[in-house]
Amino acid sequence: MDPSPLLSRHFRNEDGRVRSDTSNSPILAIDDLNVRFSTPDGEVHAVRGINLHINPGECLAVVGESGSGKSQSFLAAMGLLASNGKAEGSIRYRGNEILNLSRGRLNKVRGKSMTMIFQDPLTSLTPHMRIGAQMNEVLQRHMNLSGDAARKRSLEWLERVRIPEAGRRLRQYPHELSGGMRQRVMIAMSMLCEPDLLIADEPTTALDVTVQAQVLDIMDELKRETGAAIALITHDMGVVARMADRVEVMRSGVYVESGDVDQIFSAPKDPYTQMLLDAMPRIDQPDKPGHEGLAPIDKEAGNEPVLSVDDIKVHFPVRVSGGLFPKTKPLRAVDGVSFDLYPGETLGVVGESGCGKSTLARAILRLVPAKTGSVAWLGKDILGFGHKKMRRTRKDLQIVFQDPMASLNPRMSIGASIAEPLQTFRPDMNKQSRQDAVRGMMRKVGLDPDMINRYPHELSGGQNQRVGIARAMILGPKLVVCDEAVSALDVSIQAQIIDLLKQLQRDMGLSMIFISHDLSVVREISHRVMVLYLGRVVEQADRKAIYDDARHPYTKALISAVPIPDPAIERSRERVKLDGDLPSPMDPRAQLRFMKSKLVDDPEAEQYRPQLIEVAPGHWVAEHDPPEEVLIVEPAPQG
Repeated sequence: MDPSPLLSRHFRNEDGRVRSDTSNSPILAIDDLNVRFSTPDGEVHAVRGINLHINPGECLAVVGESGSGKSQSFLAAMGLLASNGKAEGSIRYRGNEILNLSRGRLNKVRGKSMTMIFQDPLTSLTPHMRIGAQMNEVLQRHMNLSGDAARKRSLEWLERVRIPEAGRRLRQYPHELSGGMRQRVMIAMSMLCEPDLLIADEPTTALDVTVQAQVLDIMDELKRETGAAIALITHDMGVVARMADRVEVMRSGVYVESGDVDQIFSAPKDPYTQMLLDAMPRIDQPDKPGHEGLAPIDKEAGNEPVLSVDDIKVHFPVRVSGGLFPKTKPLRAVDGVSFDLYPGETLGVVGESGCGKSTLARAILRLVPAKTGSVAWLGKDILGFGHKKMRRTRKDLQIVFQDPMASLNPRMSIGASIAEPLQTFRPDMNKQSRQDAVRGMMRKVGLDPDMINRYPHELSGGQNQRVGIARAMILGPKLVVCDEAVSALDVSIQAQIIDLLKQLQRDMGLSMIFISHDLSVVREISHRVMVLYLGRVVEQADRKAIYDDARHPYTKALISAVPIPDPAIERSRERVKLDGDLPSPMDPRAQLRFMKSKLVDDPEAEQYRPQLIEVAPGHWVAEHDPPEEVLIVEPAPQG
């Protein structure tokens, strides 16, 4: 039977948070839910007898680290468990049992009254169908709408989630949209039938911080406008502080703490909750108690930089369709970047996806060719080195990648992977010496030396990242580039890796370039910060100046978009937002997003390039129009 609608009422406190209407039944109630999976290694008990309810109009956050079972609970409710999974217990939607319903009966609820969006919208959208066709399919199935009526409703919802040129988007395919745009399409599709409950499974984890802020704003706005409840599954305590009314903290398949969001953050009772809060980097706190401090650096006494990058440019030829003969245009991935790096210093490089951070790192290490510019390593331009000389230099220049499983050979033991650089650059060492060195480095990065013969698939993500770090450090390099080295890790593991990198820097005196889209993490580890926008530097200064006195509108917007894990602060913050989405790097006008006063209204014309100005000693800022002309500022709520 199709569950009958229940008129829901919900009320709000003065701060805008939901005060549940206790006269109503919960929209979703879960009792004694157990989820088990049959695997070749035996049964995995992923969810262990949990109880949960979600009230009309509230946002319930379920927070925990990878493998805690938080997603499986709701996949069971949606009937989306993997074929080797089995759920037992009770899941009731508006009082009606839905656990293990037949597909036909469940389809009357899911997709209409209860919807779910996932972390990666590209895997949720059908790649060979246009956006409009996919939205029409939902409306045809659940509301019997088609033709002009379906198109009108689709356009309305695309506009409600702030998608520009909505009519054109209906004709596009998923791959033609940005990540943030795809996630907004998923939200629009999930809200087409005005559901009572939206389940959001890590909806912003894969997004840049500014896009994350936009998506969270949209979800909160839709909750207020439609009265829909939200189940927010996340590992990010900052997102929880910004969005949630109540919180369930999950670990190893059970809820270890439940409560109001303010109580969870101000007076957590369970040590695991406290650990999650302590491990979370905060953009408003440079050095948290219990975390490794930054190593001091010395730029005085004639200390020369170990690395000097001057006006480096990396352009890629891109074929542009249109006309009888397609043209080739240069994509300016890195467009004239300059900086110095000193011994023992960490330079944080931040910016949104597509801003050239990783390309810059690869150009410095000569993994991609630079068009022009110079990279002086210890006073010598390595861009002019021959193959043999560059090979000898590489032992001093190492890189740690984002995904250790992709950068480690699955057929090699971790001991062999760590030892491989020694075989290449230290032929003087015998097998026993190499093994001793590997064991010593494993201890240094927090790995048990007895794991030396294990393979990557036998280790956790955090352990594999330690292997990647050990491999990079085994030769005693002078420079290590960390390219999103902690972004794929849980917050507690992330904190351990950050502390490890700072300790290794202190012990070994190495310099680091730390690339990340997470400004909170960059604050934890960097002495100086460089902000990139579409291949160019818009601001560069020491850590304190960037975070306490940001001057460029783009930097201000990036910092403002980072959620702070404190609900009281999140409710009372002024918001500084960018207008619109990141423009295409192929558009020469994109560089003048923050200096429209210099814009030439001709897409083919040569545009003005904003210059860097030193506004204070060591603090460089690109020219821009007054911030109030290029940013949207939402004042802090009064009272």
